[in-house]
Amino acid sequence: MKRVSISTDWGDFTAVVRSGALARLLFPTQMEVRGEPWGWLKRLEELLNLYLSGEPADFSSIPLDLSTATPFQRRVWDEASRIPYGSTVTYGELALIMGIPGGARAVGQALKRNQLPIIIPCHRVVGKGGLTGFSGGLDWKRRLIKLECGG
Repeated sequence: MKRVSISTDWGDFTAVVRSGALARLLFPTQMEVRGEPWGWLKRLEELLNLYLSGEPADFSSIPLDLSTATPFQRRVWDEASRIPYGSTVTYGELALIMGIPGGARAVGQALKRNQLPIIIPCHRVVGKGGLTGFSGGLDWKRRLIKLECGG
């Protein structure tokens, strides 16, 4: 695995690369590792900066390593990736969209294991009573939702 620093106006994210694909994205507060972006990592840096400036960004060109995910986790992450920029859904709503009534907790557990925040936008999934859980912390989740809503 290789760790590469991705510079943004919001701080330096760390991209963890495995088998030539993005395996994990760490927030600036989680880890700092220096290195020069190369290949598609330069594109990731451009897209992260575009996104963090308040513009929608299409991360579909970034290769992802989801080899450690279960089929269910991949299904949940795929569905979370369909949530439009600037929108949120609850865990229960996402479960219903997936055809799993009463599956809010299972959806939440799958999203908890998402190691590619922003790229797989799990921050767009909230609890029915408000913000809950996020790998980068609730402050990051709040910031990302606010950013996408124009604030």
